[in-house]
Amino acid sequence: MLKKLKKKLLISIAITGLFYLAFTIYADFSQVLAAFEKFNWLLLPLLLLFSFLNYLTRFLKWDYYLSVINVKLKKVDSLSIFMSGLVMSVTPGKLGELLKSFLVKKVCNEPVSKTAPIIFAERITDFLSLLIIALIGANIYGYGGSITLGISAFFIVLIVIISNKKIALMFLKFLEKIKFLNKYLINIHTAYESSYRLLKPKPLLMMTFISLISWGFECLGYYVILLNFDIEFGILWASFNYCFSTILGAISMLPGGLGLTEGSLTFILMQKDVPKDIAVATTFLIRVVTLWFAVLVGIISVTIYQRRFGKITSEII
Repeated sequence: MLKKLKKKLLISIAITGLFYLAFTIYADFSQVLAAFEKFNWLLLPLLLLFSFLNYLTRFLKWDYYLSVINVKLKKVDSLSIFMSGLVMSVTPGKLGELLKSFLVKKVCNEPVSKTAPIIFAERITDFLSLLIIALIGANIYGYGGSITLGISAFFIVLIVIISNKKIALMFLKFLEKIKFLNKYLINIHTAYESSYRLLKPKPLLMMTFISLISWGFECLGYYVILLNFDIEFGILWASFNYCFSTILGAISMLPGGLGLTEGSLTFILMQKDVPKDIAVATTFLIRVVTLWFAVLVGIISVTIYQRRFGKITSEII
């Protein structure tokens, strides 16, 4: 499994390299390097701390969701599994974080179908929190409103369908008529029951609030980076740009939103008359201390997990 994981990471890094090369050529490589010289590298530990606080806050969601569906894990094991899942941050929509469900099964033998909906619920609450910030920004700054509203409507409809058992059971009955799905019916029903419990009003509202806090840390990091380059549009604008660009990258289903997230962050800055080289530099920096730092934390966590519980041998990835 680790060989396949390394291969996927190398492919993602190669794709990232091509995107970033294109950006630097577009902005003039020498000017981008000069822009990096304006960055105060003493801020790097602070930025990494903000990102790590994001991960720790999101862990609270993961651990809470485990309790909602009655999965019992020691806190240290739960944290180890959650942090290991960060290695899959560069998969489309972070769906590779289903790895966490396999790791849970390895530790306490809970079926993957029971815990996999947690990853779905995590993404739902992540999107809702990002959309709240993006909607506020779109209303104030008059940018991206129709896209944000459209995505918001989709998620609201999705939540309503899952939360309404009559509608959901009708859909499940339809699936029962599809022969090749028959052997998966028990798992499908188990997954739905977990999803239903995770997206009830109380956990949905509580965990969306937690998501607002967690993403707020990364928004704050982006704001600090902009301030370093004397870009002062306010923390709300910085949060809007970061969240809106993250949403665009996520719905593209590109690994880690690569390319589209970076392009959006850079383009919106340039629309505010920020020089190309500075816009590209700020984008590189925020992606390194968020996305790629998450992958690094994940790699370290997977190594620690394997020392504690043995090698991960499943072909789940």
